[in-house]
Amino acid sequence: MNAPTPVAHLVPDVQQRAVPAALLAALKARFGERCSTALAVREQHGRDESSFEVPPPAAVVFAESTGDVADAVRLAAEHDTPVIPFGVGSSLEGHLLAVQGGISIDVSRMDKVLAINAEDLTVTVQPGVTRKRLNEEIKSTGLFFPIDPGADATLGGMAATRASGTNAVRYGTMRENVLALEVVTASGEVIRTGTRAKKSSAGYDLTRLFVGSEGTLGVITEVTVRLYPLPEAISAAICSFPSIEGAVRTTIEMMQIGVPIARVELIDRNAVRMVNKHSKLDLREQPMLLMEFHGSPAGVQEQAELVQELASGHGGEAFEWATTPEERTRLWTARHNAYFAGIQSRPGCRAISTDTCVPISRLADCLLDSVREADESGLPYFLVGHVGDGNFHFGYLLDPNDPQERETAERLNHALVSRALSLGGTCTGEHGVGLHKMDFLVTEAGAGAVEMMRTIKRALDPRNIMNPGKIFSI
Repeated sequence: MNAPTPVAHLVPDVQQRAVPAALLAALKARFGERCSTALAVREQHGRDESSFEVPPPAAVVFAESTGDVADAVRLAAEHDTPVIPFGVGSSLEGHLLAVQGGISIDVSRMDKVLAINAEDLTVTVQPGVTRKRLNEEIKSTGLFFPIDPGADATLGGMAATRASGTNAVRYGTMRENVLALEVVTASGEVIRTGTRAKKSSAGYDLTRLFVGSEGTLGVITEVTVRLYPLPEAISAAICSFPSIEGAVRTTIEMMQIGVPIARVELIDRNAVRMVNKHSKLDLREQPMLLMEFHGSPAGVQEQAELVQELASGHGGEAFEWATTPEERTRLWTARHNAYFAGIQSRPGCRAISTDTCVPISRLADCLLDSVREADESGLPYFLVGHVGDGNFHFGYLLDPNDPQERETAERLNHALVSRALSLGGTCTGEHGVGLHKMDFLVTEAGAGAVEMMRTIKRALDPRNIMNPGKIFSI
């Protein structure tokens, strides 16, 4: 393990390249009204859910087909101009920011479900299809797509950031569930990676190369993913604890003895309070586990009884069940709104939202010390976590006009990530590197591994036009 890096990236490194007037004219000629240089449109595409402030892109192209994307990339390549893919703008680590200028390619209009192969448990979609839309389209088949990052993100964006979320403990992440891709490369060429077959030994695994590449190697224009049968029985439960430690110890035991739980989410006291106010709920304002069990009726009951026994051994109380779809939806909607509930709890604030993931045996070591440091700082925060796979998120709520609060939040983030790395974990479990975790990538992977990533980037994108300035510098 390399030595932890000092606190850095309090502000992103902005080195914008000039966008030639000739490129803007060519884009206007090709796309007409679907190429916008209006400030409001550019600003909308020049920010995400991170706390960074960066000038917007010079233009936004609204693509409606793979051909549109390929033409836009070819024109940008001819003028050495950066290209930034855009879905719905829900990323958290500055992925969408035009730190080197350029144009944004909005793929949200590429929203067709292209092929549902229910017999093979696969579906192929355009990148602008959102996860909720996909599940609505396939509900009549008795199948569902389980990857649930919270936000109603697009499948293209989820593949690009290797997203996961609340169901990952049972169904895995986008890494395990993307079978094939169509990608427009930095030269404007259209390539396909992978097939609908369940496995393959044919050559390099290019699909995995692009999944998690954060738009730095190409623009994803089609995604083929796995589907799963809807469980015969689903039951959700909440359990409150007198301390975070009790909730964490329960989770560790649950995973170590192999309970096949579908979801297990930790919500701290601060987050419960914020969610109660935001979603008009009356949950106990104590640390809480929100769980969901999938399987046969008998299997679900057996899992639930075992977890209830484990929880009671760590002070768990007020075990409440939600067995109807309406009750479950209410609880999970509240959990998914935790980020926005946090933002609204302090008017005018911005959130530095960070995540780490550690081996399940080290979860308590990492999480409890991080909570103590956050409490001692005096900075408002909330904590939520997909703790079944060792992944958790802090949201530090800061006044964007107070440099001291930003420095405090970054210091807390630095200590949190350094601790996770020292325990055999990663600097980001699902948010991605973007701008915010660039220094930590070197700490985690080592300079040699990051240089190998740069070598791949240079080979596939010699002009450095694909979302430059993200993951690492060139």
